[in-house]
Amino acid sequence: MKKGCITALITPFTQNGELDKKGLEQLIEFQIQNDITGILVTGTTGESPTFKWQEHNHVIALAAGQINSRCLVIAGTGSNNTDEALMAAGHAAKEGVDAILMVDPYYNGPSSLEIRKEYYEAVAARYPDLEIIPYIIPGRTGAQMLPQDLALLAQSCPNITCVKEATGNLDNMKLTRQCCGPEFKIFSGDDALVYEIMTDPDILACGSISVMSNIVPGFMAQMVSLINHGDINEARQLQSALKPLLDLVVVTTTEQTPFGPVTCRARNPLPLKTVMQLLGMPSGPCRRPLGKMTRQGLDKIVTALQTVHADHPELLTPVAEFFNIDLDDRLHNPIHREGLCYGYE
Repeated sequence: MKKGCITALITPFTQNGELDKKGLEQLIEFQIQNDITGILVTGTTGESPTFKWQEHNHVIALAAGQINSRCLVIAGTGSNNTDEALMAAGHAAKEGVDAILMVDPYYNGPSSLEIRKEYYEAVAARYPDLEIIPYIIPGRTGAQMLPQDLALLAQSCPNITCVKEATGNLDNMKLTRQCCGPEFKIFSGDDALVYEIMTDPDILACGSISVMSNIVPGFMAQMVSLINHGDINEARQLQSALKPLLDLVVVTTTEQTPFGPVTCRARNPLPLKTVMQLLGMPSGPCRRPLGKMTRQGLDKIVTALQTVHADHPELLTPVAEFFNIDLDDRLHNPIHREGLCYGYE
Protein backbone atom coordinates (compact mmCIF):
# COMPACT_ATOMS: atom_id res chain seq x y z
CA MET A 1 0.00 0.00 0.00
CA LYS A 2 1.34 3.40 -1.00
CA LYS A 3 1.98 5.79 1.88
CA GLY A 4 0.14 9.11 1.88
CA CYS A 5 -3.30 10.52 2.62
CA ILE A 6 -6.43 8.53 1.79
CA THR A 7 -9.85 10.12 2.13
CA ALA A 8 -12.56 8.16 3.91
CA LEU A 9 -15.25 9.51 1.60
CA ILE A 10 -18.76 10.29 2.75
CA THR A 11 -21.70 8.90 0.82
CA PRO A 12 -23.88 11.81 -0.31
CA PHE A 13 -27.60 11.20 0.01
CA THR A 14 -30.68 12.99 -1.21
CA GLN A 15 -33.08 14.39 1.37
CA ASN A 16 -35.11 11.16 1.24
CA GLY A 17 -32.02 9.05 1.91
CA GLU A 18 -31.23 7.76 -1.57
CA LEU A 19 -27.77 7.76 -3.12
CA ASP A 20 -26.87 11.11 -4.70
CA LYS A 21 -25.00 9.69 -7.69
CA LYS A 22 -24.11 13.06 -9.21
CA GLY A 23 -22.89 14.31 -5.85
CA LEU A 24 -20.70 11.23 -5.46
CA GLU A 25 -19.15 11.87 -8.86
CA GLN A 26 -18.41 15.48 -7.91
CA LEU A 27 -16.82 14.53 -4.59
CA ILE A 28 -14.57 11.98 -6.26
CA GLU A 29 -13.41 14.49 -8.88
CA PHE A 30 -12.74 17.08 -6.17
CA GLN A 31 -10.51 14.60 -4.37
CA ILE A 32 -8.58 13.62 -7.47
CA GLN A 33 -8.07 17.22 -8.61
CA ASN A 34 -6.59 18.00 -5.18
CA ASP A 35 -3.93 15.27 -5.39
CA ILE A 36 -5.26 12.84 -2.83
CA THR A 37 -3.35 9.56 -2.59
CA GLY A 38 -6.45 7.41 -2.47
CA ILE A 39 -10.18 7.27 -1.85
CA LEU A 40 -11.90 4.87 0.54
CA VAL A 41 -15.59 4.27 -0.13
CA THR A 42 -18.13 2.35 1.97
CA GLY A 43 -16.23 2.87 5.20
CA THR A 44 -17.66 4.13 8.49
CA THR A 45 -17.51 7.71 7.19
CA GLY A 46 -19.47 6.50 4.15
CA GLU A 47 -22.19 5.15 6.50
CA SER A 48 -21.73 1.55 5.42
CA PRO A 49 -23.60 0.23 8.50
CA THR A 50 -26.81 1.58 6.98
CA PHE A 51 -26.24 0.11 3.52
CA LYS A 52 -28.01 -2.82 1.99
CA TRP A 53 -25.38 -5.04 0.35
CA GLN A 54 -26.71 -4.18 -3.11
CA GLU A 55 -26.12 -0.48 -2.39
CA HIS A 56 -22.73 -1.25 -0.90
CA ASN A 57 -21.58 -3.07 -4.03
CA HIS A 58 -23.08 -0.40 -6.28
CA VAL A 59 -21.11 2.43 -4.64
CA ILE A 60 -17.86 0.44 -4.93
CA ALA A 61 -18.52 -0.23 -8.61
CA LEU A 62 -19.32 3.42 -9.33
CA ALA A 63 -16.20 4.67 -7.53
CA ALA A 64 -13.84 2.13 -9.08
CA GLY A 65 -15.15 2.88 -12.56
CA GLN A 66 -14.87 6.63 -12.16
CA ILE A 67 -11.46 6.69 -10.48
CA ASN A 68 -10.04 4.40 -13.15
CA SER A 69 -6.51 4.23 -11.68
CA ARG A 70 -6.18 8.02 -11.22
CA CYS A 71 -5.61 7.42 -7.51
CA LEU A 72 -5.89 4.42 -5.21
CA VAL A 73 -9.39 3.09 -4.66
CA ILE A 74 -10.12 1.20 -1.46
CA ALA A 75 -13.39 -0.49 -0.53
CA GLY A 76 -14.67 -1.00 2.98
CA THR A 77 -15.81 -4.63 3.12
CA GLY A 78 -15.75 -5.50 6.82
CA SER A 79 -18.58 -7.22 8.66
CA ASN A 80 -19.36 -9.03 11.91
CA ASN A 81 -20.06 -12.07 9.75
CA THR A 82 -17.06 -13.65 8.02
CA ASP A 83 -19.20 -15.10 5.23
CA GLU A 84 -20.51 -11.61 4.44
CA ALA A 85 -16.97 -10.24 4.51
CA LEU A 86 -15.87 -12.93 2.05
CA MET A 87 -18.76 -12.07 -0.25
CA ALA A 88 -18.02 -8.34 -0.09
CA ALA A 89 -14.29 -8.87 -0.67
CA GLY A 90 -15.08 -10.98 -3.73
CA HIS A 91 -17.24 -8.25 -5.23
CA ALA A 92 -14.62 -5.58 -4.55
CA ALA A 93 -11.92 -7.74 -6.12
CA LYS A 94 -14.01 -8.09 -9.30
CA GLU A 95 -14.29 -4.30 -9.50
CA GLY A 96 -10.49 -4.02 -9.51
CA VAL A 97 -10.00 -2.07 -6.28
CA ASP A 98 -6.45 -1.58 -5.02
CA ALA A 99 -7.26 -2.76 -1.50
CA ILE A 100 -10.05 -3.52 0.92
CA LEU A 101 -10.47 -2.15 4.44
CA MET A 102 -11.82 -4.64 6.99
CA VAL A 103 -12.98 -3.38 10.36
CA ASP A 104 -12.64 -5.72 13.33
CA PRO A 105 -15.90 -7.69 13.76
CA TYR A 106 -18.32 -5.66 15.84
CA TYR A 107 -20.89 -6.48 18.51
CA ASN A 108 -20.47 -10.28 18.70
CA GLY A 109 -17.19 -9.89 20.61
CA PRO A 110 -14.58 -12.32 19.26
CA SER A 111 -11.19 -12.48 20.96
CA SER A 112 -8.06 -11.14 19.30
CA LEU A 113 -7.11 -14.72 18.38
CA GLU A 114 -10.52 -15.40 16.85
CA ILE A 115 -10.44 -12.14 14.91
CA ARG A 116 -7.12 -13.14 13.41
CA LYS A 117 -7.89 -16.78 12.63
CA GLU A 118 -11.61 -16.75 11.82
CA TYR A 119 -11.86 -13.41 10.04
CA TYR A 120 -8.72 -11.83 8.59
CA GLU A 121 -6.92 -15.06 7.76
CA ALA A 122 -10.04 -16.47 6.11
CA VAL A 123 -10.38 -13.52 3.75
CA ALA A 124 -6.64 -13.18 3.13
CA ALA A 125 -6.40 -16.84 2.15
CA ARG A 126 -9.41 -16.68 -0.17
CA TYR A 127 -8.11 -13.55 -1.95
CA PRO A 128 -4.29 -13.74 -1.76
CA ASP A 129 -3.81 -11.13 -4.51
CA LEU A 130 -5.99 -8.52 -2.79
CA GLU A 131 -4.35 -6.07 -0.37
CA ILE A 132 -6.17 -6.12 2.99
CA ILE A 133 -6.03 -3.30 5.54
CA PRO A 134 -7.16 -4.28 9.05
CA TYR A 135 -9.05 -1.46 10.75
CA ILE A 136 -8.62 -1.37 14.52
CA ILE A 137 -11.22 0.79 16.25
CA PRO A 138 -12.38 -0.80 19.52
CA GLY A 139 -14.41 2.28 20.49
CA ARG A 140 -16.88 1.36 17.76
CA THR A 141 -16.52 -2.41 17.52
CA GLY A 142 -16.25 -3.49 21.15
CA ALA A 143 -13.51 -5.92 20.07
CA GLN A 144 -9.88 -5.55 19.06
CA MET A 145 -7.20 -7.49 17.28
CA LEU A 146 -4.14 -6.78 19.39
CA PRO A 147 -0.69 -5.86 18.03
CA GLN A 148 0.69 -9.34 18.76
CA ASP A 149 -1.96 -11.00 16.59
CA LEU A 150 -1.57 -8.31 13.94
CA ALA A 151 2.15 -9.15 13.76
CA LEU A 152 1.39 -12.88 13.41
CA LEU A 153 -1.16 -12.05 10.73
CA ALA A 154 1.36 -9.98 8.77
CA GLN A 155 3.87 -12.83 8.96
CA SER A 156 1.44 -15.43 7.61
CA CYS A 157 -0.40 -13.27 5.04
CA PRO A 158 1.76 -11.46 2.45
CA ASN A 159 -1.26 -9.38 1.39
CA ILE A 160 -1.46 -7.70 4.82
CA THR A 161 1.25 -5.06 5.06
CA CYS A 162 -0.47 -2.17 6.85
CA VAL A 163 -3.12 -1.20 9.38
CA LYS A 164 -5.58 1.62 9.97
CA GLU A 165 -4.95 2.52 13.61
CA ALA A 166 -7.89 4.22 15.30
CA THR A 167 -7.51 3.11 18.90
CA GLY A 168 -6.46 6.58 20.05
CA ASN A 169 -3.98 4.71 22.24
CA LEU A 170 -0.36 5.73 21.63
CA ASP A 171 0.96 2.79 23.65
CA ASN A 172 -0.98 0.40 21.42
CA MET A 173 0.51 2.08 18.34
CA LYS A 174 4.02 1.83 19.78
CA LEU A 175 3.49 -1.85 20.48
CA THR A 176 2.23 -2.30 16.92
CA ARG A 177 5.46 -0.83 15.61
CA GLN A 178 7.52 -2.95 17.99
CA CYS A 179 5.73 -6.19 17.06
CA CYS A 180 5.26 -5.61 13.34
CA GLY A 181 8.66 -4.13 12.53
CA PRO A 182 9.94 -1.08 10.68
CA GLU A 183 8.56 -1.95 7.23
CA PHE A 184 4.98 -2.43 8.33
CA LYS A 185 2.83 0.61 7.44
CA ILE A 186 0.67 2.31 10.07
CA PHE A 187 -2.02 4.69 8.84
CA SER A 188 -3.60 7.10 11.29
CA GLY A 189 -7.34 6.69 11.66
CA ASP A 190 -7.68 9.80 13.82
CA ASP A 191 -7.26 13.22 12.18
CA ALA A 192 -6.39 14.93 15.45
CA LEU A 193 -3.41 12.56 15.93
CA VAL A 194 -1.98 12.43 12.40
CA TYR A 195 0.90 14.82 13.04
CA GLU A 196 1.73 13.32 16.43
CA ILE A 197 1.86 9.68 15.40
CA MET A 198 3.67 10.36 12.14
CA THR A 199 6.43 12.22 13.97
CA ASP A 200 6.65 10.01 17.06
CA PRO A 201 9.87 7.97 16.59
CA ASP A 202 8.28 4.98 18.32
CA ILE A 203 5.31 4.91 15.93
CA LEU A 204 6.30 6.54 12.62
CA ALA A 205 2.96 6.25 10.86
CA CYS A 206 3.28 6.68 7.10
CA GLY A 207 0.03 8.44 6.38
CA SER A 208 -3.61 8.96 7.20
CA ILE A 209 -7.02 7.58 6.31
CA SER A 210 -8.67 10.92 6.89
CA VAL A 211 -12.14 12.29 7.56
CA MET A 212 -11.55 16.03 7.15
CA SER A 213 -9.76 15.50 3.84
CA ASN A 214 -13.31 15.35 2.46
CA ILE A 215 -13.09 19.15 2.78
CA VAL A 216 -9.35 19.90 2.61
CA PRO A 217 -7.84 17.01 0.63
CA GLY A 218 -4.95 18.95 -0.85
CA PHE A 219 -3.80 20.35 2.48
CA MET A 220 -4.12 17.04 4.34
CA ALA A 221 -2.16 15.34 1.57
CA GLN A 222 0.44 18.11 1.73
CA MET A 223 0.87 17.78 5.50
CA VAL A 224 1.37 14.02 5.24
CA SER A 225 3.82 14.45 2.37
CA LEU A 226 5.82 17.09 4.26
CA ILE A 227 6.23 14.78 7.23
CA ASN A 228 7.19 11.84 5.04
CA HIS A 229 9.87 14.03 3.43
CA GLY A 230 11.18 15.30 6.77
CA ASP A 231 9.85 18.87 6.50
CA ILE A 232 8.57 18.77 10.08
CA ASN A 233 8.44 22.51 10.82
CA GLU A 234 6.37 23.31 7.74
CA ALA A 235 4.10 20.35 8.49
CA ARG A 236 3.61 21.60 12.07
CA GLN A 237 2.53 25.02 10.79
CA LEU A 238 0.02 23.41 8.45
CA GLN A 239 -1.27 21.16 11.22
CA SER A 240 -1.80 24.22 13.40
CA ALA A 241 -3.81 25.92 10.66
CA LEU A 242 -5.92 22.80 10.11
CA LYS A 243 -6.50 22.08 13.80
CA PRO A 244 -9.93 23.77 14.14
CA LEU A 245 -11.19 21.47 11.36
CA LEU A 246 -9.45 18.35 12.64
CA ASP A 247 -11.08 18.87 16.04
CA LEU A 248 -14.55 18.65 14.46
CA VAL A 249 -14.43 14.92 13.68
CA VAL A 250 -16.17 14.38 17.02
CA VAL A 251 -18.11 17.22 18.68
CA THR A 252 -19.05 16.85 22.35
CA THR A 253 -21.47 19.11 24.17
CA THR A 254 -23.25 19.12 27.53
CA GLU A 255 -27.01 19.39 27.12
CA GLN A 256 -29.50 20.25 29.86
CA THR A 257 -32.59 18.12 30.43
CA PRO A 258 -35.30 18.24 33.13
CA PHE A 259 -33.45 15.30 34.75
CA GLY A 260 -30.01 16.87 34.73
CA PRO A 261 -27.17 17.36 32.26
CA VAL A 262 -26.26 14.81 29.60
CA THR A 263 -23.19 14.53 27.43
CA CYS A 264 -24.01 14.51 23.74
CA ARG A 265 -21.22 13.13 21.56
CA ALA A 266 -21.79 13.72 17.85
CA ARG A 267 -19.54 11.22 16.09
CA ASN A 268 -18.27 10.90 12.56
CA PRO A 269 -19.79 11.35 10.02
CA LEU A 270 -22.45 13.61 11.57
CA PRO A 271 -20.20 16.65 12.23
CA LEU A 272 -18.47 16.23 8.86
CA LYS A 273 -21.70 16.01 6.89
CA THR A 274 -23.05 18.99 8.83
CA VAL A 275 -19.95 20.97 7.81
CA MET A 276 -20.43 19.91 4.20
CA GLN A 277 -24.13 20.83 4.19
CA LEU A 278 -23.30 24.19 5.74
CA LEU A 279 -20.68 24.84 3.07
CA GLY A 280 -23.00 23.78 0.26
CA MET A 281 -21.08 20.66 -0.82
CA PRO A 282 -22.84 17.47 -1.92
CA SER A 283 -23.69 15.62 1.26
CA GLY A 284 -27.29 15.46 2.35
CA PRO A 285 -28.26 14.18 5.79
CA CYS A 286 -26.99 11.12 7.60
CA ARG A 287 -29.12 8.02 7.63
CA ARG A 288 -30.91 7.21 10.86
CA PRO A 289 -30.23 6.53 13.66
CA LEU A 290 -27.72 9.37 13.13
CA GLY A 291 -29.65 12.61 13.07
CA LYS A 292 -28.63 16.23 13.62
CA MET A 293 -26.27 18.29 15.74
CA THR A 294 -27.43 19.98 18.90
CA ARG A 295 -27.57 23.75 18.70
CA GLN A 296 -24.39 23.99 20.78
CA GLY A 297 -22.71 21.50 18.48
CA LEU A 298 -23.70 23.45 15.39
CA ASP A 299 -22.44 26.64 17.01
CA LYS A 300 -19.04 24.96 17.52
CA ILE A 301 -18.94 24.01 13.85
CA VAL A 302 -19.86 27.50 12.66
CA THR A 303 -17.27 29.10 14.95
CA ALA A 304 -14.52 26.75 13.76
CA LEU A 305 -15.29 27.34 10.09
CA GLN A 306 -15.45 31.11 10.56
CA THR A 307 -12.11 31.02 12.39
CA VAL A 308 -10.43 28.97 9.66
CA HIS A 309 -11.85 31.19 6.93
CA ALA A 310 -10.68 34.34 8.69
CA ASP A 311 -7.22 33.14 9.71
CA HIS A 312 -6.35 30.82 6.82
CA PRO A 313 -8.72 31.55 3.91
CA GLU A 314 -6.57 29.47 1.56
CA LEU A 315 -7.73 26.26 3.26
CA LEU A 316 -11.32 26.53 2.05
CA THR A 317 -10.56 28.20 -1.28
CA PRO A 318 -10.40 24.90 -3.25
CA VAL A 319 -13.89 23.97 -1.98
CA ALA A 320 -15.26 27.37 -2.94
CA GLU A 321 -13.75 27.25 -6.41
CA PHE A 322 -14.63 23.66 -7.27
CA PHE A 323 -18.23 23.78 -6.01
CA ASN A 324 -18.81 27.47 -6.86
CA ILE A 325 -19.52 28.42 -3.25
CA ASP A 326 -19.78 31.91 -1.74
CA LEU A 327 -18.05 31.17 1.56
CA ASP A 328 -18.89 34.48 3.23
CA ASP A 329 -22.57 33.89 2.57
CA ARG A 330 -22.49 30.23 3.62
CA LEU A 331 -20.65 30.94 6.87
CA HIS A 332 -22.40 34.11 8.00
CA ASN A 333 -25.96 33.90 6.68
CA PRO A 334 -28.08 32.09 9.31
CA ILE A 335 -30.43 30.76 6.64
CA HIS A 336 -27.86 28.09 5.75
CA ARG A 337 -28.03 26.68 9.29
CA GLU A 338 -31.73 25.94 9.14
CA GLY A 339 -32.54 22.28 9.63
CA LEU A 340 -29.00 21.34 10.68
CA CYS A 341 -29.62 21.03 14.42
CA TYR A 342 -32.16 20.31 17.10
CA GLY A 343 -32.34 20.78 20.83
CA TYR A 344 -31.99 17.92 23.26
CA GLU A 345 -35.45 16.40 23.72
